[in-house]
Amino acid sequence: MKNKIYLYLLIFSALIGLYLFVSGGKMASAKDETIKNLHAEIERLNDSVQKSQLKVLDMQYFSLENNDDAMAYYEHLSLKDPSRYIADKLLETNEQKGDNPLIPYEGMESDFKINKIKLLNHRWIIADFSDGKYWGELLIKYELKDDLGIDFTMMDHLLYTRSN
Repeated sequence: MKNKIYLYLLIFSALIGLYLFVSGGKMASAKDETIKNLHAEIERLNDSVQKSQLKVLDMQYFSLENNDDAMAYYEHLSLKDPSRYIADKLLETNEQKGDNPLIPYEGMESDFKINKIKLLNHRWIIADFSDGKYWGELLIKYELKDDLGIDFTMMDHLLYTRSN
């Protein structure tokens, strides 16, 4: 009887060992496949990041901050960040009651105000404006004077129409 128990224990242990060997092999191949898929995903994401970085560099081409020739016009001024200073001065035109004086349209839903600003170089700005429902864009010429005053002149504009 004791021998049969040992025999059954030996057979049971062998079956458990066989099961662990087979399932371990399957787990190893599943893990290898997962690792292979993750490496492919990492490579795809790295390519995507590189494309995004190139796109950002391309979008920053027309930007005052990245234009050394344009920034040279402001070296004699004691400004830490000329772009921020100019953008702040343009946004100050929104503080007047009613529509912004640079926008040649009357607000339909409320007053037209400038929302977004992109300084293209040391002379031009493109700006987005809206009244909450209608929107448009402005091309603005500006001049930063030595006394840190700024003259803004609207060069061109457009108002998007809704097509229903």
